[in-house]
Amino acid sequence: MRDLLRHNRIPVLVLSATLLAGCTGGQSTQSPPSSADSPSSTSAAAPPTGAAPVTVEVPDDLADAPFDEPRQATVPQGWTLSVWARTSRPRLMAWTPDGSLLVSVPSAGRVLKYTPGADGPPEESVLLDGLDEPHGLAFAGSILYVAQSDQVDAYDYAAGATTNPRTVAGGLPDDRSPDLRGAYSHVLKSVAVGPDGAVYFSIGSTGNISEQDRTATPPRATIMRVPPGGGPAEPFATGVRNGTGLAVAPDGALWTANNGRDNVQFPEPGPSYGQVLPEYVGENPPEQIAKLTPGRELGWPYCNNVGGPADLPFIRDVQTNPDGEKMDCAALPAVEQSMGAHSAPLGLSFVDGELPEPYARGALIGVHGSWNRQPPREPEVSFYPWQDGGLGNQQTLVGNFQAEDGSRWGRPVAAVAGPDGAVYITDDAADAIYRLAPPA
Repeated sequence: MRDLLRHNRIPVLVLSATLLAGCTGGQSTQSPPSSADSPSSTSAAAPPTGAAPVTVEVPDDLADAPFDEPRQATVPQGWTLSVWARTSRPRLMAWTPDGSLLVSVPSAGRVLKYTPGADGPPEESVLLDGLDEPHGLAFAGSILYVAQSDQVDAYDYAAGATTNPRTVAGGLPDDRSPDLRGAYSHVLKSVAVGPDGAVYFSIGSTGNISEQDRTATPPRATIMRVPPGGGPAEPFATGVRNGTGLAVAPDGALWTANNGRDNVQFPEPGPSYGQVLPEYVGENPPEQIAKLTPGRELGWPYCNNVGGPADLPFIRDVQTNPDGEKMDCAALPAVEQSMGAHSAPLGLSFVDGELPEPYARGALIGVHGSWNRQPPREPEVSFYPWQDGGLGNQQTLVGNFQAEDGSRWGRPVAAVAGPDGAVYITDDAADAIYRLAPPA
């Protein structure tokens, strides 16, 4: 068992966005969209048709703060939202083959198991303990994959228990790595398994614009791939600052929801060039929702997306790539989808027939909300419809976690569809797991 003192830490996450700049020479040749146009390019998500406010249903024994007073959320018309379970700082989730919900709790070093009750609350038990900040969870048949801060492990799962632990990828960088000396802002890792059995996992950047991550061993700010059957992990996608959202789509393609940088400098020629302007930083760069293919480059920290919401081009970052020599940003393929800067997308999952229309196929994303933007970007659960092998524009599936003054009673992390046709949502600010249920 590892040092239990580590399990009581609060993981430090830099969860916001702001990339920048293009790729064709010096200040006079940079030609992004005007600042007047760009703020509206990543507008707030649209509520689904027929959205309605509901009071969150809370059992009496789960009514501690913030549910010691009524809380309202916005959900699709006719749906209900209830507090299903409470635990401290729940993060990512996966359903077991036998119908239990696994929830990672990095701050406690645990993976919890919730077995739904026939008519009452779920039964909570500890599936795994003594881990180093376990975060990402994924199943491939009866094999469970768990992404710890420093390694990815596989377990055989049967009869509600795990056996035969083995390491799929080890020696991953975290805040104990000697060269980092504790300076690691994105230590938590996510994992997904492709249809061919390849294992993918994220390694976040150590900081906002830490260029040394790109040449580190193993490289950071990457999505890594372990081939089917095992073997050394190799970079699959690069320039991925913090790809916490990692999941396989209905067609077998890998997607990421990626958190961009902060304090991006203004890229347009003129007296404000190279300055950090709050009005520009608040809207740039958009958070990336990207389809990953072998060798995909998402630009960080040399290139930033502009525009949106879909098919976002890149421009160079004037702080890290002022002359376009570090990377040819204009040559990078456009990013497929986005959400507003500093939204902080975390958990990503796909639905493929588990939910009723119009949510039967698409992506669910837990949006944590900004940490330093003014006014704050709102937390929510977003839905992106699946359209012709890609994702349509963002919709708010569950909202109203934030008041007009910017205060919040909750911050969703992840959302997954359950075998009962409901959506289960973790919230590490309210210490809750919600059940979003469609009309009966």
